[in-house]
Amino acid sequence: MELNKIKAVYFVGAGGIGMSAIARYFLKKGLVVAGYDKTPSDLTRQLQEEGMLIHYEENVDAIPEACKQKGDCLVIYTPAIPEEHQELQYFRKNAFEIQKRAQVLGTLTQAHKGLCVAGTHGKTTTSTMCAHIMHQSHLDCNAFLGGISKNYGTNYILSDSDYVVIEADEFDRSFHWLRPWMSVITATDPDHLDIYGTKEAYLESFRHYSELIQPGGALIIHRGLEMKEHLQDGVRRYDYSLTEGDFHAEHIRIENGEITFDFISPIECIKDVQLGQPIPINIENGIAAIAMAQLNGCTAEELKNGMKTYGGVDRRFDFKIKTKKLVFLSDYAHHPKEIYQSAKSIRELYKDKHITAIFQPHLYTRTRDFYKDFAEALSQLDEVILTEIYPARELPIPGVTSQLIYDNLKEGVKKQMIQKADVLDFIRGHEFEVLIVLGAGDLDNQVPAITKILKERLS
Repeated sequence: MELNKIKAVYFVGAGGIGMSAIARYFLKKGLVVAGYDKTPSDLTRQLQEEGMLIHYEENVDAIPEACKQKGDCLVIYTPAIPEEHQELQYFRKNAFEIQKRAQVLGTLTQAHKGLCVAGTHGKTTTSTMCAHIMHQSHLDCNAFLGGISKNYGTNYILSDSDYVVIEADEFDRSFHWLRPWMSVITATDPDHLDIYGTKEAYLESFRHYSELIQPGGALIIHRGLEMKEHLQDGVRRYDYSLTEGDFHAEHIRIENGEITFDFISPIECIKDVQLGQPIPINIENGIAAIAMAQLNGCTAEELKNGMKTYGGVDRRFDFKIKTKKLVFLSDYAHHPKEIYQSAKSIRELYKDKHITAIFQPHLYTRTRDFYKDFAEALSQLDEVILTEIYPARELPIPGVTSQLIYDNLKEGVKKQMIQKADVLDFIRGHEFEVLIVLGAGDLDNQVPAITKILKERLS
């Protein structure tokens, strides 16, 4: 089904961050957009205000009539939806055109020049940075992002540009549907082993993804990754890292809460790039984003202005309170390498402060596979509070609990295990210098209440 011929779109699993971006794309096109989600959220409520029809129980009768016309309606579903879902079954039995979110994005990368960012971690920040740089430049862009951009208050940008920036998700091999014009690969630390089974299969998935980059385009890959890319003839290859590679930084200055560096490039070097969100980990993310934007024709001034005005992403090193007396932030980090980089960055920023982390592990399989790595990463901090595991799509695994991480934290780290339901009481009963909430589960829902408690304490 060609995208320009459909009249209605139905989403089975409407409230996910990636699905909502596509829903907004079709809403802007003036189509009937409807869908199911399991629970209401701020995001689903926003979508409803924008014109999307959403219901929250499996009910074929609740599907709008416009979405029951087989020839006119495209059905999009997320892999998190079980195959036995009643509404998905209805569409399958009646032979509707049904696509995964990634398939729709793949179609868009064939209709536009796709600038894609893949990797175990860093992809949301890097893609959002690149989208902001491109959008405020003479090139402009469309964008489908995995987080809410603070510059735009949304995970989606729509324009008449020929470019589309896309976060390329390796979960369920979704990124194999894409046909990038250019792509960054930030990291290939094994993850989603419940899907891939082995590290080798995970790395092979990235190798196949690299084959999909279109001739004339480019791969910008982090230096030293274990994967071995396989590029079509005519695809240029560049590497990057913090201080080495075709693209890297020199003369890095971290002072007075600001970060500035010189961007080194085979195309044009740029002095005194200032980070709008001054976090050490964002230097490397910024290098990748600038590199991709520069390869597509952004000017030096546009690149500098884009980086200086970049406002960050919700739940990505997201400061809620930032005073001399108290710092509180939340971060989506949920893989050991992400936790490591997050902890390292916050330690660099607050060398002499007592840093407390509340971490909600995400998925039983990930905890089982990486509990020692989680413990090592968290042990960079002074105090670690662990809640129970957030299951997401999984059933419990016997013997797999947060205790595995707790038992492997290094000696000297103050530690405690509590229930998620007791987090607010814990906050009320303790003093903090720097507090960070970590994880991709639902603990973030308590961040507004935590912020309120801490702000009242400051007043």
